[in-house]
Amino acid sequence: MWRGGGNLFPFAKIGCKVCGIDISENRINQAKSIYRQNNVSAEFICSDIFKYDFHNRKFDLIICHDVIEHIENKHKLITLLHHLLTTNGIIFCAFPLWQMPFGGHQQICRSRILSHLPFIHLLPASIYRRMLILFGESKECVTELLAIKETGLSVEEFRTLIKSSVLKISQETFWFINPHYQQKFGFTPIKLRRINKLRYLRNFLTTSYWCILTHEI
Repeated sequence: MWRGGGNLFPFAKIGCKVCGIDISENRINQAKSIYRQNNVSAEFICSDIFKYDFHNRKFDLIICHDVIEHIENKHKLITLLHHLLTTNGIIFCAFPLWQMPFGGHQQICRSRILSHLPFIHLLPASIYRRMLILFGESKECVTELLAIKETGLSVEEFRTLIKSSVLKISQETFWFINPHYQQKFGFTPIKLRRINKLRYLRNFLTTSYWCILTHEI
C-alpha cells in the first residue's frame, strides 16, 4: 500500500500490513507520531518514490490520493505503480481536476483574498505570478503554485495517460462536493451526475475525481 497519512490508518487499525511513503520528512514524522499515540503498527518511508528500492515487493492495494496532480512525469508514476501492483490488485487514484474552482491549490495562499478566489489559477502564468507577488505571497508559495499550474490534470488527460499504460479504469466517480469537505466544512458529499458525461465542462465542476485502476486483461 502506497502513500502515508490518514488514508492508511483504518487499514492498519484492523490489522492490515501497510506501508506509507512520502518525500516530506515532516509528514512522515507526523504519521509516525499519530500511529505511536494510537498504538497502531505501520511502516513509513521518507524518500522520493522514484528513487526508493522496493526490492520486488508487491502490494494488493495502492492508494494514490491527491498526489498525481503534483507529479511532473505522470507516465513514470503510473508505470511504477503498475510494477508495484499484484496481479489481482487495485489502485485507488483520486485528485482534484485542474479546472475546478480551487484546482490550483490557491487556498494555501497567505492572503485571505487570494485564498478565497476561485479560478485565478487559470489565468496566464505571467499574470498569475504578478498577482501572487502583488498580494505579498512568499517566493516559496509562488514557486509551488506555479509548479502546480504546470502539472495540473484534467480527466481527459488522465484517461489518455491510462490508455497508454497497461492499466485500465475499472470504476470512476465524479464528485461535485468532495467527501472530504464533509469533515472539513460540514458539507454533504454530492456526486456529479449526467454532466459528468459532458467533455471538458465536467472539469470545471468536479472538485474530486476518484477511480479504481486494475491490470489490463
